[in-house]
Amino acid sequence: MSQLKPLVIWGCGGHAREVNHLCEQIGCEVVGFLDERPEMKGKIIDDIPVLGDLTDILSRRNHVEIVCAGVGDPALKKRFARKTIELEFSIAPSLIHPSVYLSKRSHVGVGSVICEGVILTTRVEIGDFVIINRGANISHDNQIGNYVTIAPGVNIAGHVVIEEGAYLGIGCSVREKIGIGAWSMVGGGAFVHQDVPDKVLYAGVPAQFKKERVVGDE
Repeated sequence: MSQLKPLVIWGCGGHAREVNHLCEQIGCEVVGFLDERPEMKGKIIDDIPVLGDLTDILSRRNHVEIVCAGVGDPALKKRFARKTIELEFSIAPSLIHPSVYLSKRSHVGVGSVICEGVILTTRVEIGDFVIINRGANISHDNQIGNYVTIAPGVNIAGHVVIEEGAYLGIGCSVREKIGIGAWSMVGGGAFVHQDVPDKVLYAGVPAQFKKERVVGDE
């Protein structure tokens, strides 16, 4: 991919480090991580400095682009994206590993991250600030809303609608023509065979309601 400006990644935990690894693979320069915790400023993680909060790099506003999908938590992604836009920083383009084949009939929104080994077929609509992690299998005619996180090894059949801010845990599977509600979570290894309402946790085989979720910043 072409890159006009160096990148700064929100977060400095495991997923942010994986995004940095992806950037190394696709030839993007990363000049720093961001973290709201003051004690993290100045630390070096995987050879990359933690620059502090976004307000600490206002002088670089016109010289860098910000990766907001450096954290897996959908609510945090949304907060970081809002903050980045409010402070008038540029959003980095979507980062897509070269092993991912993206059909001309599919679409990826702004600021998303699609990692190695992901399989996408045809007419897949991916929103803004979405994470699709390693080895996920996304079938035809799916709609994936803004801020969704799909963990490694997830399998999603065709005609599935995943609403804003949903989180699909590692290795779960979703049968065809299912809806996953906004800000809901599907537990790791679950099999989803019925629609999942908004703001709930479903888990198990087959997946069943476990509890309501309280989601901040959504």
